[in-house]
Formats: sequence, C-alpha cells, structure tokens
Amino acid sequence: MKPSEPAKSGTFASSVVRRRVLLGTTVLAILVTVAGLAAYLTRGDRTPSKSSSSTSSSASRPSAAPSVSSSPSHSEHAGVLPAPPKTHDPIAFAKAAAAALWSYDTRTSSQPELLRALRTWLTKESKYADAASAEALVPTPALWKQMAANGQFATATVHEGHFPASFTRTLQTDPGAITDAYLYAVTVSGKQSIAWKGSPAGGAESRATTLAVQCRPSRPCALAGVLPAVAP
Repeated sequence: MKPSEPAKSGTFASSVVRRRVLLGTTVLAILVTVAGLAAYLTRGDRTPSKSSSSTSSSASRPSAAPSVSSSPSHSEHAGVLPAPPKTHDPIAFAKAAAAALWSYDTRTSSQPELLRALRTWLTKESKYADAASAEALVPTPALWKQMAANGQFATATVHEGHFPASFTRTLQTDPGAITDAYLYAVTVSGKQSIAWKGSPAGGAESRATTLAVQCRPSRPCALAGVLPAVAP
C-alpha cells in the first residue's frame, strides 16, 4: 500500500493545480486588468501547499490574541455554521459568502466542521471550484486549538459588495464573455469583530476580498474561489 501513496498524492496535487489554473484563466478572461490575477495563475507552476495557501491570506487569518479594542457586532450569529443562500444574485451571494468566510466560533464547532460547512458553498463543477483559496482563510488546526482555549469567536458585518470596475468594463465591451462559465467577480468590504473569554468588548478589523462567484441561469449561485488580490 505505501508505494502507491506518493502517486495518489501527486495525482491529487495535479488535480488541484489544474482546477486552480482553469479558474484563474476563466476569471482572467473577464478581469483582464485586475491586479494579482497573474500571481493567481502562476500558482499552477508549483505544487500547492498548506503554507503557500496560508501565506496569501495571512492578513485575513485571525490571531489567537487580538489586541485592538472595539465592540463586536452581530454577535447573535456567533456559533451558527454558515449555509449558502439560494439566490441568483451574484452580489447578494458574495456578500453572504464573505460574511461566512470572516466568521467562526471555536466555542461551538470544530475546525473540520467549519471547513465542511464552507465546502457546501462551492460550485459542484469541480473544474471551477478552488476550495483551497477559501479554506486558506480558516484558522489552522493548531491555531484553532489555541483560540478555542480562549473561547474565541468572530462575527462579520458586510458593508457593501460590487462588481470591480474592470469586470464591468469588460462585460460592456463583450457581454458574451461570461456565458461559458458564468463566473462573476465581486468585491466585498466589511468588518470582522472578534471576542474571547474575559474580553467581551473584543476587537474589530476592516476586511475586503474579491470572490469568484458562479451563477448559472439554471441554478443558484455558488462560490468558485477567493482571488488573492482585492479588485477595486
């Protein structure tokens, strides 16, 4: 059994690389001027790893001991594992997805449970689904364990969502560009509020991300992936 394991691992890694390159290529056709997409595509030139994924999202990954003082909002949603909305509106879906990606509760769920919940947001079209880009925003198992010891949780407030200017310009130039994969780029901004045991006031940080959302006319929207750079 052991001799076959490297081959299986290599096959899986190659599949992830192909999926990521295809997603990046499709979005690039629509977002030709968005900064950061070149880096997204070049990730296909190397084997993805846990460390490379977490590096691209280190600014968004929560820490175990936040020190910024502010009041968390929407705390009534803490502890509820996120479920995708049934909508055909890519902006509405992206706003809900961003809120889900910025929220967690170590008091009521485990890190694997949150990952499983987030995977239900992904498109079922495997060639467009980049699960790693979304999962990179979730605390690692080691960090989760540390945060759980402090009873840490985070809630999200979404301020707005919009199509990046380059996306809109490209669709105006070529309205048919989207009709193959039906991938929309949506930039969402908001705030992540974090609280933990002994510090109910917690802290808060601004958040912004650009998501690739698939909204085919025949079914509700789904998440394709998270772009590494925020498109204005």
